[in-house]
Amino acid sequence: MPPKPASPAHPSPEADLAFLRSIVEGGGKPSITVAICYLAGGLLYGLQCLFHIGQGVGLIRWPAMASLAFVAGITVTVLGVIVWASIRDRREAGIGGSNRGPLATRTLNAGFSSAGMVNLAMVIIFGVGAARDNDFALWLYYPAVVFGLQAAVWSVAWALKKKVWMLATSVGGWMTTVALGLLVRQPDLYLYVCTAALFLLFALPGWIMLREAQASRAA
Repeated sequence: MPPKPASPAHPSPEADLAFLRSIVEGGGKPSITVAICYLAGGLLYGLQCLFHIGQGVGLIRWPAMASLAFVAGITVTVLGVIVWASIRDRREAGIGGSNRGPLATRTLNAGFSSAGMVNLAMVIIFGVGAARDNDFALWLYYPAVVFGLQAAVWSVAWALKKKVWMLATSVGGWMTTVALGLLVRQPDLYLYVCTAALFLLFALPGWIMLREAQASRAA
């Protein structure tokens, strides 16, 4: 006797098995929104760090207001990219997009979103503390903690997806956190480490995720 067709309320054993396999293997379409935010943030903030390195070695001698406008422009651009990517993600989710993917993909995307919410809280905490105590070094602990938080998220990504580059990103984030935390009183070395980490641990993973997402959707 042929097996009874599955219904939405009563899925077949084969459908259950396929769902479990998708969780274990971490299937589903990678989030282009997360990829774009990582790539844009890494490139733009990395460019800002290169700008400050140029100021430190005397290659860039802009007036104070021009420098402030450049730095503010970087932040405004990053925020604009995040807002655009978020609107795009919501639009796709509304037509059956990312919020219906396998559990592994949805869990990973939720982890990245939660990390972003914690980042906002840390901006307020470290920013207010540095201004209140008139100690810029307190603010420099903020990027160190950000890389540590990202290392934790990439550790979860590694557990779900089992991709070597995710493990390398997690380990690199942990090492960057320790390095930056120890270099807050040595601004030159701090800046060099932060610049390299932004390109290698934000921009590069963003580029990899974007390529994977585009390849997945093309397939």
